[in-house]
Amino acid sequence: MLHKIMAYKYEDDNIFAKILRGEIPNDTVLENEYALAFRDINPQRPHHVLIIPKGRYVSFDHFAKEAADDQIIGYIQAIGAVCDLLNVSIDNGDGFRMIANSGQHGVQEVPHLHVHILGGSSCGKMIQS
Repeated sequence: MLHKIMAYKYEDDNIFAKILRGEIPNDTVLENEYALAFRDINPQRPHHVLIIPKGRYVSFDHFAKEAADDQIIGYIQAIGAVCDLLNVSIDNGDGFRMIANSGQHGVQEVPHLHVHILGGSSCGKMIQS
């Protein structure tokens, strides 16, 4: 089976790259070898945290295709740890919404993979019927 090779264009001057380099301050919630989690500057819920990998990945599909196994594991574990720190995990809280926008149709604003963890109050339905 042939796999289509996709070209992902990472922009080193994006705001999250600057945060990772320490050029822009952030309100850190958690940091490990593979990820940085920090509070959103325009929170949409009582808990609104962004989690970014430390590698140069544009989107989740880019990350899934090209990141090393230890990077993927470390990033996913950071997401779980943040949910525990915020007390939004369903085993000790009321749940959360996780969003990862990708590309133009996904309305991605920063070309660096990031997930939003939103919790602390109901997020409502994703799609209204």
